[in-house]
Amino acid sequence: MFDHVKFGARDYAASKAFFLQALEPLGVAVVSEGDPAYGVELSSGGSASLCLYQCDERPTPLHLAFTAGNRQQVDDFYRAALAAGGKGNGAPGLRPHYHASYYAAFVIGPDGHNIEVVCHAALGPAVAASLARRPKRRVAGR
Repeated sequence: MFDHVKFGARDYAASKAFFLQALEPLGVAVVSEGDPAYGVELSSGGSASLCLYQCDERPTPLHLAFTAGNRQQVDDFYRAALAAGGKGNGAPGLRPHYHASYYAAFVIGPDGHNIEVVCHAALGPAVAASLARRPKRRVAGR
């Protein structure tokens, strides 16, 4: 549906660095770039791209969801986004209230945008059986 989405960032350099690091597990890289007022275009080589540009005012927070090809990419995004300075807003996991295979993670970026990466693929029977046989990990406080 979209060719590109362009929105402002109050701190262009910080936002550009955040999105490049956080979305690197999805293969996102700079496609083109001009001065900060024009901005940068980021894409994973597909037909759609995300464009950021410098703005003076704080932008209205958006919810941006990116598609992952597998659940490992969701996990990798979450770790990379936190390392890039994002604030956790939902650790990687299933969200069955959306649908049975909805596996996603959420992070708040530098300008307050809710960044999501989601994988819609169901686990194959062999992978699901293998995971079911693994010992459960205990998480402190849960």
